[in-house]
Amino acid sequence: MSSRTTLSEDASVQVIDLGHADYRETLRLQYSLQNERRQGKVKDTLLLVEHPPTITLGLREEINTLAVDRESLDYMGVDLVSTNRGGGATAHNPGQLVIYPIVDLNKRSMHVDEYVHLLEDIGICLLERLGVQAKRREGFPGLWVGDSGGEGPDSMKKIASIGIHLAGMVTSHGMAINIANDLFIFSHIVPCGLEGISLTSVKEVTGIDHDMNEVKRLLVGCVNSRLAPGG
Repeated sequence: MSSRTTLSEDASVQVIDLGHADYRETLRLQYSLQNERRQGKVKDTLLLVEHPPTITLGLREEINTLAVDRESLDYMGVDLVSTNRGGGATAHNPGQLVIYPIVDLNKRSMHVDEYVHLLEDIGICLLERLGVQAKRREGFPGLWVGDSGGEGPDSMKKIASIGIHLAGMVTSHGMAINIANDLFIFSHIVPCGLEGISLTSVKEVTGIDHDMNEVKRLLVGCVNSRLAPGG
């Protein structure tokens, strides 16, 4: 695991920057923190990380669709990991900011739908500060940009994906936001089981290659303004 830097710490939540870290190692850290949070040993925590090329599969096997075989992924150096989060296949690589909140929803009197809405709100806040107007799509979790006039998700481009897991109402997994990552990795999957959708990034939309440390600083501001105090 790469070194950890605490970006923000107050009475309700701490934000830890893991830098670039292996997906499997980060997953083990999430589950360890999730267990400690259930026991009241740690406060609510947000992990920020960039992963090497990795494709992850969710619990819904019917939407875990790969466009290439596993041998091809091995050849390209893309790790393939099965997880217990919701949703289907998604992808991570450098330039994508991944946010893993370990949050006790009971302490915050928050239902799951409210929590997903909160994640989307934090993402919308960050993207707005980066010059991108992102939107929710009813029935399609995550964040989208572009024309919403069509009837399906193919009328917009997806810029952020959400998949979560709960253990005793404590969360793990979270949200991945495309900042300046190579979008070709998404051609290896059917993202979230949605045929025909396109992915985009902040860099593709704005033409600006933001410094990731500045992106994280802006994210912390969004988190602090939207994550209500919890016990």
